[in-house]
Amino acid sequence: MRSIPAPLQAHLDSGATTLAWCWRITRNDGVKLGFTDCDRDLTFDGTLFEAASGFTATEMHSEIGLTVPNQEVSGALRSDRLETDDLAAGLYDNAGIEIFRVNWQSPEQRLLLRTGSIGEVKRGSTAFTAEVRGLAHYLQQERGRIYQFSCDADVGDARCTVALAGAAFTGTGTVLAVTDARRFTASGLGAYTSGWFARGAVTWLSGNNRTRRIEVKRHTSTEIEIWQDMTQAILPGDTFTISAGCDKQFTTCRTKFANGVNFRGCPHMPGTDFITSYPNTGDGSNTGGSRVR
Repeated sequence: MRSIPAPLQAHLDSGATTLAWCWRITRNDGVKLGFTDCDRDLTFDGTLFEAASGFTATEMHSEIGLTVPNQEVSGALRSDRLETDDLAAGLYDNAGIEIFRVNWQSPEQRLLLRTGSIGEVKRGSTAFTAEVRGLAHYLQQERGRIYQFSCDADVGDARCTVALAGAAFTGTGTVLAVTDARRFTASGLGAYTSGWFARGAVTWLSGNNRTRRIEVKRHTSTEIEIWQDMTQAILPGDTFTISAGCDKQFTTCRTKFANGVNFRGCPHMPGTDFITSYPNTGDGSNTGGSRVR
């Protein structure tokens, strides 16, 4: 049973309450944003909970056991701090969320009802709907490693150990011309062979998309194609860094990055042909199948 602080309990027992919902969101970049359905701003725990942001919420659903509790929060994009570009850029994907019940006349009288994360976000031209998931949904996700040929590490991470910093694996370029929303030509990458940065990542240093990061689909000596449209237009003169990509195969790990010792896959695992193979009689007279020794 949840313990309610005595001052808040006394307020609830009074019969005339002044309660409001407050949501605090911690984005993937660490920025904390507060919103409330109250008609005035509230402040507590060092967070400003902005009123008149158009937030409304559905009934909170919860069941006994490990069923994922959920709620939906809807709102019009009227907050100066809540931007469609940030939503499109993924800053709210799986962002942390805390839900409070607060006495808006005395915000120190409050109760943290639930913590969770942002699930599916649906965006329209003037409004959005965000799913609020409870912590139990993490128990429904697969954890651990998979026995497979390919590597399950990301190039440059702690398990891969490849140092991407430096001219060998990271280049700097400038956009010369834009073909469409996903393709552009650039200078500064002529020293790299075509495909060197495929499956890598572009990080924008200037322009409308500054600090944003996007994966590379295809790379030639002069042209780059990214997997998704950027939230803002790419323009000639925009500068960026681009890091080498990896297809997660053992040969690439060994020859491109000289990192075979840290390969996180199982390149020598037997394939399906091993399952259907059978031993011969010893005289070499079998006419089908594979020989097992």
